[in-house]
Amino acid sequence: MKIFITRLNEKKKSIIPVLLFFSFTISELFAQQSEVLIYHPIQTDKSGNIVPWYDPDPAIAYDHDLHIIWNFWFNMRRDPNGLPYYMNHQVFNPNMDDPRGIGGDQFMMAMSSWGLYYPYTGDENVKNNLYFLAEYYLTHGMSPSNCKWPDIPFPYNTLIYSGIYDGDMRSGKGVAQPDKAGSFGLELVHAYKIKNEPLFLDAAIKIANTLAANVKTGTATHSPLPFKVNVFTGKTALLQDDEIIKSKDTACYTSNLTPTLQLFFDLIQLKRGNVAAYKTGANKILAWLKKYPIQNNRWGPFFEDVGAWSQTQINGMTCARYMMEHPQYFPNWKTEVKSIIGWVHTNFNNDKWKKYGVIVTNEQSVYPVPGESHTSRQGADELLYGSLTGDTSYYNNALRQLNWATYAVDFDGKNCFPFDEPWLTDGYGDYVRHYLRAMATYPGLAPAEDHILSSTSVIQQADYKGHFHKYYSTDFTEADSNKVRLFYRTFDTTGNEEIRLKSRPAAVLLNDKPLKETVNGEGYAWTALEKGGGVLWVRRKNGNKVIVE
Repeated sequence: MKIFITRLNEKKKSIIPVLLFFSFTISELFAQQSEVLIYHPIQTDKSGNIVPWYDPDPAIAYDHDLHIIWNFWFNMRRDPNGLPYYMNHQVFNPNMDDPRGIGGDQFMMAMSSWGLYYPYTGDENVKNNLYFLAEYYLTHGMSPSNCKWPDIPFPYNTLIYSGIYDGDMRSGKGVAQPDKAGSFGLELVHAYKIKNEPLFLDAAIKIANTLAANVKTGTATHSPLPFKVNVFTGKTALLQDDEIIKSKDTACYTSNLTPTLQLFFDLIQLKRGNVAAYKTGANKILAWLKKYPIQNNRWGPFFEDVGAWSQTQINGMTCARYMMEHPQYFPNWKTEVKSIIGWVHTNFNNDKWKKYGVIVTNEQSVYPVPGESHTSRQGADELLYGSLTGDTSYYNNALRQLNWATYAVDFDGKNCFPFDEPWLTDGYGDYVRHYLRAMATYPGLAPAEDHILSSTSVIQQADYKGHFHKYYSTDFTEADSNKVRLFYRTFDTTGNEEIRLKSRPAAVLLNDKPLKETVNGEGYAWTALEKGGGVLWVRRKNGNKVIVE
């Protein structure tokens, strides 16, 4: 611009003011276009609304970010104790090892995301990493079987490089978080369904037994399970709290109980473990959620590193998504979920980037800063609400929230919390799943390629063309293999899958038999998309092995 201004001065004085005005305008525009959000200059569409940094097409951008995020996680450096960095720390530091241990839900969040990302990619490394997380945590992080709260995971490694998880970040050794135990138990059930590994199921049953034995009838100030408990004494750990609970026993409330609820329901369906106790525990949790947090919006706490009562978006929206995915338990889910969304907007909206057409989401009341995980969660969940109810008022901002959150991803896949650090919870396990869920809600947000987007069952095996393994049949010939573009196997013999394909399939087979293209009953349906390719819907009534030719 200095050269431009110098040239202006050589022009006639009569036109200098006009040209200087345009010079200022161009400078302003350049400055606006170059505003950096976390890692990247903000990109906008013709209307000035934010689009993803990598590509203006969300489908291309989201897919790209998911791949580089996974690659960063998978190739993360190892620590002196031989473990991958993410097994010891909650924050990635490129220059040194962070002095803090893991996040309380770090492994469970990653297992949750990898359980969705594996079917999307068919990458065996993803599935194997899920197994590794489960197996290592089970052998290095569980409370003793002879204590008062036996066989549940500790959320923190108090001695960072010990390779052992033995307590809580703030409350010290021997303290566990029952809500995180419920999350781990649920992910173990999923891992069992993928691998058919009895050890995973046995461990999930032990967790569920401990939780079910300790579920109480909740009140306005005491949830059915406490937030933190000393597994040896059975007493809740101390947590300063001036808002709700005035007693010395102050860690007796958390609203993050839907993972535990689903753990009970999954084991009931499998008819494994103490089914009677699970039914009783599930009923108590369900009744409490309906009577208290769903009505009064007391959605705290969740984060182990906070020493005071804090309302959280994650608890509220996790419950809201659960309600949308399980409406049979919540007859008034439409109005109640909308109420939770409204509560989030009232308490956690952040309009710093409003000029780019987006309102983003803060993390919690104690730490009111925007987060990429929380903003992407809000976007994905509001897309789901709109698709289920027909309420389109959330759509534009929900999509832009997902666009905004892509700016947290660096070129190498490093994922940084805005104005903070690259948290290994927020940037990985509690990030990837929200984009995959958004794609499942609106398949046009996935690229015009072959990807399994969702299933009502657990996907055990997913092989895309070029990576087909002969898991399907012993008499499967090489010629047959060349015709296959996708093979997948599920845990359940009944269920539905949603698959993004780059073109209409020639045929769909279920357990060797061709399926009919039909809108009712067992079969498949095809919906073309304007962006190319389309969506294949598979409905299975009696089979778990599907081939798409």
